[in-house]
Amino acid sequence: MPKNSILKKEAVKRAEKSLKSFDNNLKVLILENTARTAEEAAAALSCSVGAIVKSLLFKTGDKFLLCLVSGDRRCSLNKLKKILNEKDVSMANPDEVKRITGYTIGGVSPVGHLTKLKIILDNNLKRFSKIYAAAGHPNAVFGIDLNQFIILTSAEIEEFTE
Repeated sequence: MPKNSILKKEAVKRAEKSLKSFDNNLKVLILENTARTAEEAAAALSCSVGAIVKSLLFKTGDKFLLCLVSGDRRCSLNKLKKILNEKDVSMANPDEVKRITGYTIGGVSPVGHLTKLKIILDNNLKRFSKIYAAAGHPNAVFGIDLNQFIILTSAEIEEFTE
């Protein structure tokens, strides 16, 4: 798919608008190959898998939570339940992800959601000064300084991975 057509997609434009309103110097990068997984993204960007941010949507009852996870870690449901003080926490299904964030799985951006979300950030991302996250499409990503990213997403930093 040509780079221009990816940049014209509504989801990518929404992510880019959020980035630009925060810092006009932030750019959406279009990768030649998809970055549906952290491993694919890291290979395309020549960076550590851990520096790739996975945006995972979880639900508890009728509430949703976005977890920003380091690419080389897994979200622990038990730790998440303790942080949220909830007994029932599960991954959102693909339809819920699309409805709540406006993005499809594989391209979920940490910004530009259709619904206001509580966001928590994996403290393991602190190992990296620069990180990369999806920008609304499996071929679209953006790079950002970790401290800027925390401000951009208004994320709370927690220990919830294994």
